[in-house]
Amino acid sequence: MDYTKILKDIISIDTSVPPGLNYGEVVDYLQPLFEDEGFESRKIYIPEEYAEGRKGRVNLICRRREQGKPRLIFYGHIDVVPAEGWDAFHPWVENGKIYGRGAADMKGAIIALLLGLENVRGKPLKYDTSVMVTVDEEISQASQIRYLTQFLQPVSGAYVFSLDSSFGYVGIANLGVIQMDIKVKGKSVHSGMSHLGENAVEKANLLMTALLDLKSKVAQRKSAVAVHPGIGFATMESRLNINKIEGGLKVNIVPDQCLISVDRRLIPEENLEAAEKELMDTLSSVKGVNWEAERIYRIPTVPPCQDSIVDELARIIKEVTGQSGRFGEMGSGDLPYIVTSEWGAKEFGLGVIRAECNIHGKDEFVYQKDIEDLAEIISRFLSPV
Repeated sequence: MDYTKILKDIISIDTSVPPGLNYGEVVDYLQPLFEDEGFESRKIYIPEEYAEGRKGRVNLICRRREQGKPRLIFYGHIDVVPAEGWDAFHPWVENGKIYGRGAADMKGAIIALLLGLENVRGKPLKYDTSVMVTVDEEISQASQIRYLTQFLQPVSGAYVFSLDSSFGYVGIANLGVIQMDIKVKGKSVHSGMSHLGENAVEKANLLMTALLDLKSKVAQRKSAVAVHPGIGFATMESRLNINKIEGGLKVNIVPDQCLISVDRRLIPEENLEAAEKELMDTLSSVKGVNWEAERIYRIPTVPPCQDSIVDELARIIKEVTGQSGRFGEMGSGDLPYIVTSEWGAKEFGLGVIRAECNIHGKDEFVYQKDIEDLAEIISRFLSPV
């Protein structure tokens, strides 16, 4: 398998979300490749009501049945974040790295899975194995995953191997999420008559000051779950960031509205309801500001995965790479909560993401060696002892 060409081909298909186009083109490319490895496959068209009204959402479900064996489901997604300021969808290879949007997050890991499956083609597998290739992970996909559940049965008691993870260790925990858009309302007037208006941008600044005070407290919260030493600190940490501000029409107009977007990340020990109340109480403590929460997006936290399968995967990683471990990830997604709380399954992860790969940034890349090593790890993991 010329995995470099395959990866370059699917990076070249722009699956940025928003808007989330070209999903079907990637699924059509990947489907025969999984079939070549002995998997039955099915394209799943997601009804709009299960995709928050979005159109053109196409997923891929593949399965190689091994009757009576433990259930294993590989997870991946083909959507990527948008890119600016570089030639992100014309991939290139340089010094053992493949560059392009989605190279590490996470099209490279899907190609590693295909390469690993090629190594065990026609051989007995340790697990009754399925693959789910999904979309819209970078915005929200909870409803889509719930819709896919019917095509993945049985899911109760299954193991879910997330390829949307870091390389070199088993990911056993993720951060929860609260994302909130806060609309601040004012009154628009000529700037020279500002005493007759109400400046929404300036009012928003009062809210941001309160949120930044809360941020200093949130940042002190540490989890008992360790993170990989390469992250730069010892354990998972809480986060609160103001990541987007929109307001104002023109320099001589007092703005009548301003939008603030807040991203709150929760360690496994934190409670979603308590964290949301803390945010609301902080905003409500600022007097004289007319605001409302326009959108709230939530992912609850789940306990770290503790299972012998994690130990097994960690051992294989050690055999292949010489290093290993079990660590929490400083990322989030809809999958862990649904798998753990709704499916009654266990979720853990291993992918090709490293801190230096600059996912979501300019010149994202993946190491070719990491793709090859992940493929070897997967083939050993699937092979009976």
